[in-house]
Amino acid sequence: MAIFLFLVLVAVVLGLIGVAVKGMMYLLIIGAVVLVADLIFFGAHLSRRGARRR
Repeated sequence: MAIFLFLVLVAVVLGLIGVAVKGMMYLLIIGAVVLVADLIFFGAHLSRRGARRR
């Protein structure tokens, strides 16, 4: 869970820097990619966890 929260924080910080600094829009894109990858990872983790309980 700590890794999930850390990666969400990294994605938000990269997104804010990408929006605030002119010419660094690629950081916004990297932040969005990190956020999407993190959500996919978290969803896969939850689905594996739920399958073990059955």
